[in-house]
Amino acid sequence: MRTIFLPKKLCRALIRYARKQQRTTGLIFITKTGKPLNRSNIWRDMKALCKGAGVAPGKVFPHNLRHLFARTYYTLEKDLFRLADILGHTNVDTTRIYTIESGIVHARQIEQMRLMVT
Repeated sequence: MRTIFLPKKLCRALIRYARKQQRTTGLIFITKTGKPLNRSNIWRDMKALCKGAGVAPGKVFPHNLRHLFARTYYTLEKDLFRLADILGHTNVDTTRIYTIESGIVHARQIEQMRLMVT
């Protein structure tokens, strides 16, 4: 079992959505046929959005949303251990994978240090 923390603003939006959909019990997100929305439904919808966004479909997966959350959280908080707790990782090395920066970012940071004195 995993605990998921939701911001109050998102909780209010989910409640409004459930009311609009006339859902008082059970699942909030379902398909047109009434089945639970699952990873494959989300995957298909994400792939469909790629064309309009000009993004290669081979680069988009539902797990990207987890990476986006992790990178955003780490950028704002710089707390790898708390991020590991939130993501449910027992090993912080697993969490570190989400926070690794590209070579371009490293080069930019080195430039900003202005280590060269002339």
